[in-house]
Amino acid sequence: MSFLVAHLSDLHLPVPPGALRPLRQLLGKRLLAYLAWQRKRLKSVPAADLLADVEAARPDHIVVSGDLTNLALPGEFAAARHWLGRLGPPEDLTVVPGNHDATVAVPWAMGLGTWQAWMADDAPVAGAPPFPFLRRRGPIALIGLSSAVPTMPGSAAGRLGVVQLARLAPLLDAAGREGLFRILLLHHSPALGPGGLRKALRDRAALQAVLASHGVELVLHGHHHIPLQGQLPGAAGPIPVLGTPQALAGSHPGWRLHRILREATGWRLETMLRVQDPVTGSFSTLQRGTWWLAAPLNTADGSSCGSRRAER
Repeated sequence: MSFLVAHLSDLHLPVPPGALRPLRQLLGKRLLAYLAWQRKRLKSVPAADLLADVEAARPDHIVVSGDLTNLALPGEFAAARHWLGRLGPPEDLTVVPGNHDATVAVPWAMGLGTWQAWMADDAPVAGAPPFPFLRRRGPIALIGLSSAVPTMPGSAAGRLGVVQLARLAPLLDAAGREGLFRILLLHHSPALGPGGLRKALRDRAALQAVLASHGVELVLHGHHHIPLQGQLPGAAGPIPVLGTPQALAGSHPGWRLHRILREATGWRLETMLRVQDPVTGSFSTLQRGTWWLAAPLNTADGSSCGSRRAER
């Protein structure tokens, strides 16, 4: 039996009418983001085309790795909440924020808190930080991190912080002991990617150390607007790290579909990159990949060991 996960990212939904008022909201970094949006993102593909292609794949779960907004305006968060409701209910859809969703600091209730239903931990603890969270869906465990922090103008970097990193390891271990296929979801790549330090996860080395010790089966991210494929050292072998393109704009808008299958010796992960032809508007599969991942063997300290091999 397989489990299908659709991965979308960097939606940069249109700024809704009225969200820009009062205009004093555009002071500081928001003004630069607004000018960039005017220059690069007014042309986008119809969201209905994307939704139809995702729906046709009949995924068991959908993940969105951030940048639903452009300027982090309260009106944008409200509009994105409505869009998420169209995409799927909270039990079938998981979201983490991106750097554009933290262009400036916004009160939780007016900003990211409006998406709380799609970021909720299965067993929330009163007073605990919202990230990381753990959601179990069938044979998979979704662990969401927030790398979205306000930065200086010109920077699109991210940061997790010591609190999230400290709480991540026990979640990875718990899901590993349950024999679940662990998917780590965040906006910024855990490896240095296009754009260099300006777009990098600042504490990526610390995240890599956690993953190397505690393991994870798959890392999904966005941020760079192009499809990326790499790997990191893990407790049981190389960890696939897959970035998806910008969903609704760019030269080849698209998304990824991941099929996860449990086998006798571990897991098989099959991935497809779906891209839209800018002329015809139709989606097609541009790239495929397959990984064979050995099931982790739990040791006395809760870590994982074993081996895995990958084929692309």
